[in-house]
Amino acid sequence: MLPISNKRYLCLSAGILSAALSFPSWADDTAKASQAAQPDYTLVPNIGVASQYRYRGLMQSAGYPAVSGGLDFTHKSGFYLGNWDSTIRWLGNSNGQISAPVETDFYGGYKNSIDSDWSYDLGVLRYQYFGNYPTGTVSPNTTELYGALTYKSLTFKYSHATSNLFGAANSQHSQYFDLSDNYDTGVWGLTLNSHVGYQYVRNVAGGSYLDWKLGVTKDMGQGWSAALAYVQTNARHAVYTSPQGQYLGGASAIASITKTF
Repeated sequence: MLPISNKRYLCLSAGILSAALSFPSWADDTAKASQAAQPDYTLVPNIGVASQYRYRGLMQSAGYPAVSGGLDFTHKSGFYLGNWDSTIRWLGNSNGQISAPVETDFYGGYKNSIDSDWSYDLGVLRYQYFGNYPTGTVSPNTTELYGALTYKSLTFKYSHATSNLFGAANSQHSQYFDLSDNYDTGVWGLTLNSHVGYQYVRNVAGGSYLDWKLGVTKDMGQGWSAALAYVQTNARHAVYTSPQGQYLGGASAIASITKTF
């Protein structure tokens, strides 16, 4: 098994409010009303529960349910900061001497629109695992820089690890390529979700793999949403099998429910 190297991603949820436009003469009243209605920033908490926690296709909660929560700060200029936390089991399962049952993520960046169809997102994400580790353990704490370009509902995102990747020794400069589509059907609040990704793990033989997902999200109103997805990878069993004999990249259906406030 790859030493301490499987993990989540958070679907980053920080949004962006467009800056208010000002118009000359006859449009002044409309512009002022728009500006008055637009807050300088938003602060949005969220909580969620999932049948299991997967990140980049790999098990993070050993197939058990996971509870999560976070907080997103977004300024109308396009800058954002956020935190997201989830229960996990993969670290303890990889080594019984490790006590780190929670993943804590911190992220920040800048997101804005190019025109009505195109937008971009640049930022940094820190995955932190507070806990107790035996001497000699390679830290699972990971920092990634990311950039994303979106056309309508289609997004390509690139992530680059500036540290070791989730505890894999000498894996700095590992990369993840993510192509995702979240298509709003306009019917019953349903969004179709599809994704394919490639995780390149540097200096780990057999550590690189593909993952993919197909799913649907239902907007239930008042900040509630539910999702159902099918997830699978082609990760090698020899690398991504836990000491308990559990393969971390197998096919699975995942159900979740989320509330934003």
